[in-house]
Amino acid sequence: GRTSVHDDQRSGRPSILTDDIVEKIENALRDDRRLTVDELSAMFPQISRSLLHETITETLGYRKLSARWVPKQLTDQHKLNRVEAGQEFLRRYKLHGDEFLRSIVTGDETWVEKSFQPTRR
Repeated sequence: GRTSVHDDQRSGRPSILTDDIVEKIENALRDDRRLTVDELSAMFPQISRSLLHETITETLGYRKLSARWVPKQLTDQHKLNRVEAGQEFLRRYKLHGDEFLRSIVTGDETWVEKSFQPTRR
């Protein structure tokens, strides 16, 4: 059997995806959640687009939903913020009706940490 608890030397090419690079990718996404894979690829040219996408979705736990990267699991504070925002939207809708709905603008692609599971109807 084995007598050492240390890793043996590995054969093959070392991974270019270090913890430091993963942290830099995550920081870039936190700084600007609208970054696209193309933009991130330009920022990290040493990483292939497929590995970059895998890192974003698998390692960092982000996912794309309706042209946005949204959280899969919300913190209690995030949940409270959403409830408060929903209540404010309802209050404004009751005051202004459909005119309020026409004033809502949705935007382009953003990156959001994976942390909630939407319900389907």
